[in-house]
Amino acid sequence: MIDFRTAFFIKSAPSTKELTDDFGAEIAFAGRSNAGKSTVLNALVGQKSLARTSRTPGRTQLINLFGLGDETRRFVDLPGYGYAKVPEAMRKRWGDALAAYFAERRSLAGVVIIMDIRHPLKETDQQMIEYAIDRQLPILCLLNKSDKLSQNEISKAVFALKREASLAAVQWLPFSGLRGVGVPQTRAILSEWLASGIEPDVSEPPTPEPGLSESDPSESGVPLVPEDI
Repeated sequence: MIDFRTAFFIKSAPSTKELTDDFGAEIAFAGRSNAGKSTVLNALVGQKSLARTSRTPGRTQLINLFGLGDETRRFVDLPGYGYAKVPEAMRKRWGDALAAYFAERRSLAGVVIIMDIRHPLKETDQQMIEYAIDRQLPILCLLNKSDKLSQNEISKAVFALKREASLAAVQWLPFSGLRGVGVPQTRAILSEWLASGIEPDVSEPPTPEPGLSESDPSESGVPLVPEDI
């Protein structure tokens, strides 16, 4: 399993054009601006402030990338969506950036959508699920803030969501970024996604030139993010 505690900040980008090179495997995190996305990310990596949290939802305007050990495997923190007080022009810009990311990013290995378990599956959440389904990507919906409900209420909420026939491809998992509920299960799922998202190098080794041994060094020319709550 990947050690998510090795996570580090790579860069913030205003659009897909400014992201890192499209290689390896990455997992996108999306969610409404008040779903607790930053708290979820920090809980998964075991760090208090890798993803910045704010009391002002809608603060994120950038795509934030985090490496896991190195830049081959990444978490991608997408702009929060659905915050009514954000100007319409800004919401449209965010929406365009999200659509472009899902359409263009080849290294995308899976999508995590964070929802408030008390108010799940809003219209914008459904749109994110549709993006992922169109790309035939695995989808994990983390029902965050489960500490706000009783176990009986949690069971009812999950049961109702699993009955949606159109969402059969979605995995649902109660989660609490504050209490650590669902963290081990989520780490296991994401480790599997990242491992399967990176294709092994199956290229043939170079053929040594006549008169050169494989140990001869002369034969090789190869050189050795602002966030919402």
